[in-house]
Amino acid sequence: MYNETIVSEFLLLEFSNVRGLQILCFVVFLVLYLAIASGNLLVISAVAYDRRLHMPMYFFLTNLALQDFGQVSVIIPKAMINHLMNTRHISYLGCVAQVFFFFVFMTSDFFLLIFMAYDRYIAICNPLHYEMVMNAQTCVQMIASSWAIGIVYAALHTHGTFAVPFCSNVVNQFFCEIPQLLKLSCSDLSLTGIRAVLLTVIIIGFVSFVFILVTYVCILLAVLKIPSAQGRQKAFSTCLPHLIVFSTFVFTGIFAYLRPMSDTPSYLDLALTMLYSMLPPVLNPVIYSMRNREIKNAMSKLLGLNVFSHFLL
Repeated sequence: MYNETIVSEFLLLEFSNVRGLQILCFVVFLVLYLAIASGNLLVISAVAYDRRLHMPMYFFLTNLALQDFGQVSVIIPKAMINHLMNTRHISYLGCVAQVFFFFVFMTSDFFLLIFMAYDRYIAICNPLHYEMVMNAQTCVQMIASSWAIGIVYAALHTHGTFAVPFCSNVVNQFFCEIPQLLKLSCSDLSLTGIRAVLLTVIIIGFVSFVFILVTYVCILLAVLKIPSAQGRQKAFSTCLPHLIVFSTFVFTGIFAYLRPMSDTPSYLDLALTMLYSMLPPVLNPVIYSMRNREIKNAMSKLLGLNVFSHFLL
């Protein structure tokens, strides 16, 4: 028998009840959020500013930056407010909205990374057909597909999560994370169904990872045939970071969702959540943009740093 309760709000994880440490947590989240926001918004502005960057690869980068910025904007500001105001509360509807929009951005981000891998495969393995295959219509369809998949999946998953009764309202995470919400469910039947959905999504994620891995094996074989050492280095610097970030995103997310759920807060849970939810938004502007000469030139012009541009190149 379960003690089912009517939940009108949730209590998020409190890192510390010491006021000084709460302020420190607020500052850490603020710095992290400003770094992520400035990096991704700068990428969007630079691509929009420079017409020479209006190409498929940079079109994908712009949407990736938008999705990364949206993902962290859903979870970090609320954590900042809670630490600043010395509270743990989030309303029921606020938790629903947080789950929905977080999964919209995260799922869209995931499928966009797959499309970006395909884009690099065509550019390196079939360069003569690149403009024909990756035309404007195809790029728009890929972007629209990533957003549509994200919205549909988020709606279904959010509905399934909050359709179950809850026995507690204490969430052992700094935002409304699905695995932590599942621990609060009173219904074994509903919990089993949701876990089945999660397992299906994880299988899709693993299959997608295998697809990207095979894609990059083909890219690697094509790169090794490039006679120029500079050309090989440029291709590696473009593709290898993408594979590293995607691998981190997939495996930390899978481990966070499949590992046995404990009833007490865990530093491992917190670390895994930080990795899959915040590491890609931090790294993406760096590995996809800051290492790119064209993006750096556009950023220098946008910020009026032409005089100092030689230091960045």
